[in-house]
Amino acid sequence: MDYVNLGKTGLKVSRICLGCMSYGVPERGSHPWSLNEEKSRPFLERALALGINFFDTANVYSDGTSEEILGRAIKDFARREELVIATKAHGRMRPDVNGAGLSRKALFSEIDASLKRLGTDYVDLYQIHRWDKTTPIEETLEALHDLVKSGKVRYIGASSMFAWQFCKALYLADLHGWTRFVSMQNHYNLLYREEEREMMGLCEAEGVGVLPWSPLARGRLTRSWEDAFTTERSETDEFGKTLYRRTEESDHQIVDRVEAMAKVHEVSMAQIALAWMLTKSSVTSPIVGATKPHHLEDAVNALQVTLSPEEVISLEEAYVPHSVSGFA
Repeated sequence: MDYVNLGKTGLKVSRICLGCMSYGVPERGSHPWSLNEEKSRPFLERALALGINFFDTANVYSDGTSEEILGRAIKDFARREELVIATKAHGRMRPDVNGAGLSRKALFSEIDASLKRLGTDYVDLYQIHRWDKTTPIEETLEALHDLVKSGKVRYIGASSMFAWQFCKALYLADLHGWTRFVSMQNHYNLLYREEEREMMGLCEAEGVGVLPWSPLARGRLTRSWEDAFTTERSETDEFGKTLYRRTEESDHQIVDRVEAMAKVHEVSMAQIALAWMLTKSSVTSPIVGATKPHHLEDAVNALQVTLSPEEVISLEEAYVPHSVSGFA
């Protein structure tokens, strides 16, 4: 395993982050494909054995049960101080009017709930899951700053928003002397590269670590185009259906090129797609989900795949502009 600094902080994270959205009680929340605790624990244990020290979850994943499963696994399989645990807040956790969003009240409530579920007294990276249009960003930033000063949070990060919004947040934090966002978790992969227009350059210029979510495009970069829309998850993932469409011809071409290149290198398609992403200097650690044993092996083995500049161009040149997606 390779380890790198998260942005310009001193925090070192594994080059692959294990995303825990797929671990939780299937009957809770909107992820019916989730693996229950019994099925999840081998993946968490194997990730640790492979040297992964970075785990990402969120309060809304399977109604909090993802955090619970991760927390119990940490207690049983690892030393807390050796791991980097990231979680998020923003989504609805209660039906009352203050049960979602990024108000001071919501953030103070949700960090305590997340810590209880995770079984720890701090999180290493606390992220705002989306931009909250109903709360002044100044209120959110000051509340996050106070959570850092309280010791409950070590670093703060953001996720999926417009570059102007992120730039405004960074400026206001600097202006007021508040804790700055150190990471951006955004939607980025070979099939969706709209982030290259503004966000990736902003993050590189500001020393912000990039933690792409869905680096394998919900699995569509891991199998032939004909099979890409036939999995249980692709059929039940309503959010995923808004991100990728079966009729996108350029996506079809890109998947075909990934498949052909995987055969040349004698590796999996997932390794090619991740190896491409790891050529980007702004990318710190792609967030990879794993629901089958080979998923973790593929992700880690991608670190050993080297693509030539010509191969990178080949993978990229069929791309056409897409509608902005992933901000909902």
